[in-house]
Amino acid sequence: MASTASPTHLDSAEQVARVLRSNEETQKFVAEQRKLMAEQATLQAEASKLARDRMLAPWQIVATSVAATAALIGGTAAVVKLFFP
Repeated sequence: MASTASPTHLDSAEQVARVLRSNEETQKFVAEQRKLMAEQATLQAEASKLARDRMLAPWQIVATSVAATAALIGGTAAVVKLFFP
């Protein structure tokens, strides 16, 4: 009978193993949560950039139009000066 372990020793060993497994699962969940939070931050930054770009798009069109108009006027003035000195 000395070779068999007592039931209390088995129960405590089982409880220790259960606690260790529980801790490992908790660590996995925490790591997964951190990964998801980092992904969420990345997606929020991308959404913020898209919102900013959408807000600035009309002004970009205006600036491009002004630059194109200035180039056309400058080109026309150069041609007029070339042909009609």
